[in-house]
Amino acid sequence: MKTIDRVINWARMKSPWIIHFNSGACNACDIEIVAALTPRYDLERFGVIIKGTPRHADVLVCSGPVTRQIEARLVRIYEQMVHPKFVVAVGTCACSGGVFHDCYNMLGGIDSTIPVSAYIPGCPASPKAIIDGVAKLLASLEMKEEKVKK
Repeated sequence: MKTIDRVINWARMKSPWIIHFNSGACNACDIEIVAALTPRYDLERFGVIIKGTPRHADVLVCSGPVTRQIEARLVRIYEQMVHPKFVVAVGTCACSGGVFHDCYNMLGGIDSTIPVSAYIPGCPASPKAIIDGVAKLLASLEMKEEKVKK
């Protein structure tokens, strides 16, 4: 691996830019995701910055189950993200469909449509759990980077 590639990967791991997408949730997880970004919990201490466009984001944070109406939009947003890209499913609904699992318009969790890198269960997932999940995702990326170096 070239030195410039190592620097770029290091920067991505130390300062991930995220985009939040609600694929049909009841908004409880959305409130907790926003709470994790406030100064009380301070997700920015890990270098996480929320962006408004998928073209600038490294991590897609999804809440809610995938509905038939939202499936194409979710895939489009995922495809617009730069490589390497990661998806975090926040909440029980995003992980498995939750209480909406057998509804007529639901396809299931986020992984029914796009690949998921990390799951953060809970109804709703607490800001502490969200921060822990993001930190563990970043730690796993660092461990993968170290294996590549060896």
